[in-house]
Amino acid sequence: MTPSQTKVNSRLSKRVQSIQPSGIRRFFDLASKMENIISLGVGEPDFVTPWNVREASISSLERGFTAYTANAGLIELRREIAVYMERRFSVSYDPENEILVTIGASEAIDIGMRAILDEGDEVIVVEPSFVSYAPLVQMAGGVAVPVGTSSENDFKASAALIEAAITPKTKAIMLCFPNNPTGSTMNAAEMKEIAEIAERYDLIVFSDEIYAELSYDEDHVSFASLPNMRERTILISGFSKAFAMTGWRLGYVLAPPDLLAAMLKIHQYSLMCAPTMAQYGALEAMQSGMDDVEKMKQSYKQRRNFIVKSFAEIGLSCHTPGGAFYAFPSIASTGLTSEQFAEKLLLEERVAVVPGHVFGAGGEGHIRCSYATSMDNLEVAVERIGNLLQKL
Repeated sequence: MTPSQTKVNSRLSKRVQSIQPSGIRRFFDLASKMENIISLGVGEPDFVTPWNVREASISSLERGFTAYTANAGLIELRREIAVYMERRFSVSYDPENEILVTIGASEAIDIGMRAILDEGDEVIVVEPSFVSYAPLVQMAGGVAVPVGTSSENDFKASAALIEAAITPKTKAIMLCFPNNPTGSTMNAAEMKEIAEIAERYDLIVFSDEIYAELSYDEDHVSFASLPNMRERTILISGFSKAFAMTGWRLGYVLAPPDLLAAMLKIHQYSLMCAPTMAQYGALEAMQSGMDDVEKMKQSYKQRRNFIVKSFAEIGLSCHTPGGAFYAFPSIASTGLTSEQFAEKLLLEERVAVVPGHVFGAGGEGHIRCSYATSMDNLEVAVERIGNLLQKL
């Protein structure tokens, strides 16, 4: 290490230096420099935000609604979120002091971690999991404790393994169902086993339900709807996935008043409020966007059925994801690591996927394939993946 490098590093916090850059970005950066690429890597809808939502946002600008909103968000939007969550998922929250509109679901997780964690507190993170969970725990001063799942039980969280990982320092459990990257879902009976553990050990549960609307075979069960769980759940959701509003960066968090007040304190000092025009668009989406959500959901379900069937035909084992828009096939039979397979697939066949190891150790031996792209792209991508398997 040169003196100049030492000097630069000394200016950074040890905590930030200990965090690795997102493993997803490397493959996106490689793919962006190549031609004739089919990307199954991007975790966002291929649909454009419905016109009525865009029009509502444009109209808010034309009417001059360009000032700050309340720190917690437009009260009209929070009321609509409350109505929506009770109607769809049987959870009741007070829009005045239990709902906060955030800059995407990611901010909700970030401020939730910072609100509850002291230095050295542990958070159990069920893996494979979204790449930001463990780093957000670290940045809040906590310690992420991974608990793995496996394809043998469709990547469902094991209550026994979660309980075995609990120590006197454990403060919370981080869950995401429907899951990114596996698409796995859990029913009420399976979640109740985890709920009983959370109550027994007095733990807070982060429940990332951003893909709730994209549940294909069973109705989504909100963790907060389980007995005695509302008072210990930080429920995270947003508009990015189901409403095709990724670039709008708008999410929300629902929690008991003491937890919500702590999160609001961090939010008001660091971000003030979510963008006003985006909030007006989200209000329209909540009020009249469910037909569009249902159409997109049915399209994703058709693509899911196609890609799972096609993977089986070319020799890749893949459980049927119950939600989200990801397939997580095993490539263990190739003898390659997930990183090696993803790189060969990109360089030799021009298909971008995400290597499973970036989602935690339990993801090794798998690749994440987003089917939020056209059927034409999926057909060509599967053919190219088959070509690589034949060469291997």
